[in-house]
This record gives sequence, structure tokens and C-alpha cells, in this order.
Amino acid sequence: MNTQTHRWIQPLLIAALVLLLTAAAGCGPRPETSDGTDGQNNAGVPASAGQIDETAPHPVVTIQMKDGGMIKVQLYPEVAKNSVDNFISLASKGFYNGTVFHRVIPGFMIQGGDPDGNGRGGPGYSIKGEFIKNGYQNNLQHTRGIISMARLGSSYDSAGSQFFIMVADASHLDGEYAAFGAVTEGMETVDAIVNLPAGANNRPADPPVMEKVTVELNGYQAEEPQTTGQP
Repeated sequence: MNTQTHRWIQPLLIAALVLLLTAAAGCGPRPETSDGTDGQNNAGVPASAGQIDETAPHPVVTIQMKDGGMIKVQLYPEVAKNSVDNFISLASKGFYNGTVFHRVIPGFMIQGGDPDGNGRGGPGYSIKGEFIKNGYQNNLQHTRGIISMARLGSSYDSAGSQFFIMVADASHLDGEYAAFGAVTEGMETVDAIVNLPAGANNRPADPPVMEKVTVELNGYQAEEPQTTGQP
């Protein structure tokens, strides 16, 4: 093979490898992904948009675990309104009751909200991803205690019901996933879940069950989420 031929074959091989890795991406966040902060923001959006407003009404979610543990999460509609409305709608309908945390990765996060319990289920529809790389102003960083929407790795608008809670900071998720709230009580429960013995696909041997998930609106006027059909 001459030098000239080698010069054009190598870029083609690299491009093919990137496509294969993208196709292999699954549902939910990865411990190591590319940084998404190079995405474009909405034109004309104020600098304060996508940030927590302490004066705004903040709904509070209570996740009561079957084993007696409890997790409380404050939601931020001013950061990711449709993600919050979607979570409230599902919780109010009892959708999350009886679902499990099916994926645990120590030093990273726990994931749940799948009615099938295998990481591939959802509510039968999807919502747009409210994060910077998808054109939304969302400045909530993925630090310990943050709750965010899971999605298919190759599709920005494939979130449905699955969510994850961070147990450590992961800045590579910022701008790539729709963070929409933070744990205010019960991080000890989250820590206990993430450290459960797990097998293939990071699935706990005995997945912990969310017995009941309820929401206090605290003055927030929730709406039905805007959906995009099948994920």
C-alpha cells in the first residue's frame, strides 16, 4: 500500500469506528462519555435561564422504598419544566409504584423508573431532552444528589420514565442529560442502593422496590407533559 492510499483509508476507518460505538450506546448515562458543553444554547435566552430560582415554587417528590428507606427530591421547573411535568404526571398516576432501581454503579449513579425492570421499558411515549446540547438552557450540573432523565445514548429526544440519581459528581454529563431536581433527604438510602451486590448490566441481585412515589406541588401549577410519540 502506498503512502497516498494510506492517507485516505485511515480517516475512513476512524469514522467507521465512531459509528459503531454510537450504535452500541444503550439507555441511560455512561460513566465516561464525551463532554456536551459545546452545544448551542437557545438564541436570546437570558443568562439567568436554566438556573435554580429560590423564589419559585418547587414540588417535592417522596420515594418510599419497600424496605423502609426514603428519598426526597426537590424538583426545579424553572430548569427543565417539561421533565418536571412529566415526572409529576407519571408519579400522580401511580406509574412508579412498584418499579425498581434496576441499575447501580458505585461512584456514579442509580437508575430506575422502568415499568419492565430491565432498562428497556417506558411510558409508551418520549419527551424532548432539556439539555444544552439539544438546544435547551439547562445549567444544573450533575453533582452528587442530582436527579436527571435517562435516555437512549444515540437519541436526544428519547427520555420517557427512566431517571437516575447521582452519587458522585460527573461533569461529563452536563449539557448531555436533562437534570431536573436534587435530593434533599435520604442520600443514605441512595448510597445503600448503589452499593448493593450487582451482576450483569449493573443490575442488583435483588433490585430494591419503590413502593410508593408521591408529589407535593407546593404551589406549582403542573401541566401534562409535551410528548413526541414513541421513543
